[in-house]
Amino acid sequence: MHRLIQARIVNPLLGTTTVPLPGYATNGSAAMDLRACLELPVTLNPGDRLAVPTGLALNMMDPGLVAIVASRSGLSLKHGIRVAQGIGVIDADYHGEIKVLLANDSTEPYLIQPGERIAQLLFQPVIQVALQCVEQFDTPSERGEGGFGSTGRH
Repeated sequence: MHRLIQARIVNPLLGTTTVPLPGYATNGSAAMDLRACLELPVTLNPGDRLAVPTGLALNMMDPGLVAIVASRSGLSLKHGIRVAQGIGVIDADYHGEIKVLLANDSTEPYLIQPGERIAQLLFQPVIQVALQCVEQFDTPSERGEGGFGSTGRH
């Protein structure tokens, strides 16, 4: 079952043979591929970050949805290229062009090609909450305030 999301092409390169529209690679894919909407290749040097345009804007029409921009595992593993902030959050009320902030963790420059798949776009439900400030929590937990590594290695 597909849910309809309005999409707007903000760069005429998107939707061409050079930069195809985002889509799912297989019927079982959870996320669609975002592509670099570039006229010419761009070099991402080691240690650098770059906002790469996708040519796409969305109108999710539902504050109960968020679009998540995530790294492509193969690009990260083979070339050290990842979404710089871990994930990108596209709020339901943002209607501007989606840009993917990429980082190069490798020791080699990476040439981003026009139309190259650079990230994944995943849609997720959102629950907004109100914080209730208290002196202590009503329900204790087994873990308590134990932080990093407090549950052990095994």
